[in-house]
Amino acid sequence: MTDTHTRELYPPIEPHDAGHIDVGEGQRIYWEISGNPAGAPVVFVHGGPGGGTGPAQRRYFDPDKYRIVLFDQRGCGRSTPHIADGADLSVNTTDRLVADIEKLRAHVGVDRWLVFGGSWGSTLSLVYAQAHRERVTGLILRGIFLLRRSEIDWYYNGGAGHIFPEQWDRFLAPVPESERAGDLVEAYHRLLRSDDRAVATEAAIAWSSWEAATSYLLPRPDQIEENEDPRFALAFAGIENHYFRNNGFLEENQLLADAHLLAGIPGVIVQGRYDVVCPATSAWELHKAWPDATLTIVDDAGHSAAEPGIIHHLVEATDRFASPPES
Repeated sequence: MTDTHTRELYPPIEPHDAGHIDVGEGQRIYWEISGNPAGAPVVFVHGGPGGGTGPAQRRYFDPDKYRIVLFDQRGCGRSTPHIADGADLSVNTTDRLVADIEKLRAHVGVDRWLVFGGSWGSTLSLVYAQAHRERVTGLILRGIFLLRRSEIDWYYNGGAGHIFPEQWDRFLAPVPESERAGDLVEAYHRLLRSDDRAVATEAAIAWSSWEAATSYLLPRPDQIEENEDPRFALAFAGIENHYFRNNGFLEENQLLADAHLLAGIPGVIVQGRYDVVCPATSAWELHKAWPDATLTIVDDAGHSAAEPGIIHHLVEATDRFASPPES
């Protein structure tokens, strides 16, 4: 049975404050604030890693009730230096991103906030909440990615290719035939780190297009075109590959093993039934390990936060978490 999706994104808004924060190691993180300056604070943790933020991501929140904080993680979006310009990936790790969120929280003058993230954003949100639970009023998570080796292998080493075979062939195209039977994350690492800019760019576009082509229940050619932008693709593919070949700088199964640290934190998990990027089994396992969270599986949705059913349930969740603005 198909859900009836009546909720849509809130109207477009512009930030009323923005800037960069120096988090050390030569990294300057872009941040912005929109919505009600006296509203309930929420931080949007974007995906990828390397995806960056955009105007649509402000629109999951009622601007009359929320103080909406967006930021671009190291090396992507409007943060500097950018991976496409040769930024150092060695200082781009999960624990550093968690520390950056804490520095940002202090910088914008927030004591505790709602944390909202999808895909890799769900991963980083969980790591952050487990490390700084006293700073988290709640979690709204979408497209759960626990960054286990089985999830990486499913998506990048053939599993998802059985569902999207034509797109899989395009993903394989830049990889030498002699390397296609091996670990494709490693094969792509060699391509993305090539001294030949044309080779690296071709590989980055193929990597980024694979995710765009498989993120929706029904294909969205416009999203594939957006991911083919070379500057975006070099950051998105370069940072994702760096994290995934290092298992996200996490221990295997760390997020489930540490799920007890989420006890008492209210949460909402929204998951597309036909999400092939981050299959629903991860959301189900997280839900069982974290009983304070509710789980909604959207039967007519894939991975993307822009799917109508995903939008409906995410906006419903932010509305439920909203508190009246301070007087």
